[in-house]
Amino acid sequence: MKVTINDVAKLAGVSMKTVSRVINKEPSVRKKTHDIVMAAVKELNYQPNLAARNLAGSSAFAIGLVYDNPNAYYVIDMQNGVLSRCRQEGYELVIHPCSYADSQMRDELKTMIQRSRIAGLVLTPPLSEQQDIIDELDSMNMHYVRILSGRGSSNDDDSCIYVNDYAASYEITAHLIGLGHKNIAFICGDEEHKSTSERLAGYQKALSDNGISQRDEFIYRGEYSFESGVNGAKELLKDNNALAVTAVMGGNDEIAAGALFAARLMNIAIPSELAITGFEDSPFSKQTWPKLTTAHQENDVISEHAARLLFSKTRGARNQDKDITRIFTPTLVVRDSSAAQS
Repeated sequence: MKVTINDVAKLAGVSMKTVSRVINKEPSVRKKTHDIVMAAVKELNYQPNLAARNLAGSSAFAIGLVYDNPNAYYVIDMQNGVLSRCRQEGYELVIHPCSYADSQMRDELKTMIQRSRIAGLVLTPPLSEQQDIIDELDSMNMHYVRILSGRGSSNDDDSCIYVNDYAASYEITAHLIGLGHKNIAFICGDEEHKSTSERLAGYQKALSDNGISQRDEFIYRGEYSFESGVNGAKELLKDNNALAVTAVMGGNDEIAAGALFAARLMNIAIPSELAITGFEDSPFSKQTWPKLTTAHQENDVISEHAARLLFSKTRGARNQDKDITRIFTPTLVVRDSSAAQS
């Protein structure tokens, strides 16, 4: 027989309204009462009916994840991170893919929010970087958390989780320089993504700090795709490597995998003749041969902390989560695709 909220109330010796307040994580419940009710919930293995909760009251028991990213691995990791937190909180997750370039994006988002009755949104790049969308959400008094490429500071918006692409790119470049490489090329991702400019800036700063001149012809403006890596590498390495490039940094692992494929077609040995690195440590980095040196980016952990921050915001100042990481820096993972210049 299915356990009901009335069964929990009887076992805990409280009213059904009190059980509801505890389950809905209302901040005014005393800790002693909270613990008694949760002990009863655990003993009876009570599972709230989320659909009924949404229909019964004014509170929303779902949050939304909004994204526009062609990388399926990135999207799945982001979904898993947010979903893991939703399960702990007793919330559902509404997943909403969209196109940041769509002129009707704001109206689409507004309609989704109204139909789904969500408590808040987690926004991923590049949607999280669009001020018109943020303005629209503010006008609706909608809670949101943005995942952004950036370095963060003490004065930053408390609705942001930052990924320090700049520092990670600097570290990859310094790794290549330490191996003796000076002619290091960079294949960029989409110009609209802030991660592109941050990763490029980290690369340029590392060159400058090590006294290596920056050369415009070493930078290929592409997009976050395998094909862009292929085309970029062909351009940078054409005419028997006239530019004398000895290392190529891909803006992400897909780009790097494409660059490695192109180098193979041109009979360039990796890593003895050309070092190649990626970014993000997606499965692409482990599916190539040799496996890619890259920067490990914990997208599931990043999105889980974004969801924690969102839930913290929806509960107000009295129930803040003190253990949220606001700035994540991807870490260097050295594999076989990078080696000392021969």
